[in-house]
Amino acid sequence: MEQHKLVVISSFVAFFLLQSTLAASQEVASLLPAEDEKEFSYETGSELGPEHWGEIHKEWVACGDGHMQSPIDLSHKRVRILPNLGHLRRSYRPAMAIVENRGHDIMLKWEDEAGALWINGTKYALKQLHWHSPSEHTINGRRYSLELHMVHESADKNIAVVGILYKMGRHDPFLAKLERYIKKIADKHDAEEVVGTVDPRHIRKGSRKYYRYMGSLTTPPCTEGVVWTIIKKVRTVSREQVALLREAVHDDSEMNARPTQQINGRIVGLYRPQQFQY
Repeated sequence: MEQHKLVVISSFVAFFLLQSTLAASQEVASLLPAEDEKEFSYETGSELGPEHWGEIHKEWVACGDGHMQSPIDLSHKRVRILPNLGHLRRSYRPAMAIVENRGHDIMLKWEDEAGALWINGTKYALKQLHWHSPSEHTINGRRYSLELHMVHESADKNIAVVGILYKMGRHDPFLAKLERYIKKIADKHDAEEVVGTVDPRHIRKGSRKYYRYMGSLTTPPCTEGVVWTIIKKVRTVSREQVALLREAVHDDSEMNARPTQQINGRIVGLYRPQQFQY
């Protein structure tokens, strides 16, 4: 049994290091999705819908032909408990930030250094965060009301994203502090509003348990080699907050979540402190 666990862990580490090497050899075009959100949509069945993203531009071919695409379903049957992943090591600090209406989502972007996340010894600086509704990742097939993506970038331009899922319930305090700024840029594409100092440590995670896998950006160009960390605990957000994020953009869509993608044999790791039971 112990030997089997060792094989699983070793396989995951080897897989992770291999994919990290592949990621380092790729050019990640931008932390931002496509410049013009009118070039793609989230409406399934439309000419610009998710199933056609890979056909719109040659630079977006990974959206259709990639083998490590995101988001995915975090099914318990494919998860491997990997204690060697260790605690999520991060060190954030307050920094000046702005909110921007990108036409398909609302983004909070830090103008100064807001701290970083360390994965396998690599430092990933926190750059921005944005929201998708409903959630892009699912757990055992269940899609939640909202998903927050904290986007980090390493010195060699590789990307690591921390995702937090939300269900309907009590309001999210961090989002509540930004609501008045989001209202000012509502329905104004490319509009920005200076927020001032924002402390990313105020984002509630509530759990040391997390999922880890190798994937991609969830918007064109769907670049692969992204290190995904999804916090296992599901937080709460109010119905009004979700509505604000959707109504603030002007894409005439009821959602901005990409459908889940094929796993294609990827390993999904789960870290949990050893005193917890799965």
